[in-house]
Amino acid sequence: MKTPRLLALFLATAVAALAADAKLMFALMPKAKGNAYFLSVKAGAEKAAKELNVELLFDGPTDTNAAKQNEIVENWITLGVDVIAVAAENRDGISTALRKARAQGITVLTYDADAQAAARSFFVNQATPQGIGYTLMDEAARLTGGEGEFAIITATLTAANQREWQKHIEARLAEKYPKMKLVAVRPCDDLKDRAQSEATALMSAHQNLKLIMAICSPGVPGAAEAVKQAGRAGAVKVIGLGLPNENKRYVHEGVTDAVILWDTGDLGYLTVQAGVALADGKLKAGDQQFKVGNRTFAIEGDNILLGSPFVFTRENIDRFDF
Repeated sequence: MKTPRLLALFLATAVAALAADAKLMFALMPKAKGNAYFLSVKAGAEKAAKELNVELLFDGPTDTNAAKQNEIVENWITLGVDVIAVAAENRDGISTALRKARAQGITVLTYDADAQAAARSFFVNQATPQGIGYTLMDEAARLTGGEGEFAIITATLTAANQREWQKHIEARLAEKYPKMKLVAVRPCDDLKDRAQSEATALMSAHQNLKLIMAICSPGVPGAAEAVKQAGRAGAVKVIGLGLPNENKRYVHEGVTDAVILWDTGDLGYLTVQAGVALADGKLKAGDQQFKVGNRTFAIEGDNILLGSPFVFTRENIDRFDF
């Protein structure tokens, strides 16, 4: 009779050992997996995953495709991942799939661009939408002397985060800069070449245009290339949200005046740290701060805040490499 008992004990011990060795599986989805912005987010996420001994999956559409994001989330549910973190291309469109994941016990959070609040536990917010919108508008006013026409190039007209930033840009415009006029908002599908075409069309349609503000990362070098090829550097200012490494050339050539962003590597790092803490029960609804090493991140409601946006200029951009 002892043999079956010993065998059962052996099997139970083996199963327990395997469970203890199993790594938490963390699935991270960008809006577009080839976008340099999200590749730099991935680098930060990989750093956190290594520190926490977590298996990191990184997958997403090759371009901005909300339906493809849903399909990938469904695949991750079937795979049985432990945590899903998504940068939502379409706030409402992704939410049904994320709610399904939560119903099956998967920890869900968003980063960069949010879904519906009921579809996730926390949103890792790179900065407040107001802070981003106000910084962009204030910088545009500084460069134009607070007067003249400007246009916005966005990724898509449905991208939730960019619609929110635009709302605060327009609020700041109405509040402080009555002599400036927003003449057009054009989508570029998160593509540099499309942004270049749109910027060229904007300069043709609006001869008095003084500034182009691109609020997606491929849009800034795209707009700069259009201004450069049109020979209008200096006459048409270029600013926007972008990566330093993608814009250094244009900044030093005097085509792009300022690039505004946050540390994208830190965004990926914080997202993985927060997701793992949520899965482990160390981060909970109602917490007002989240500590990682010697850094403390504020939590406002269900938003974990990375920090304030930073303005990269010719004087400081070479200090950064991402």
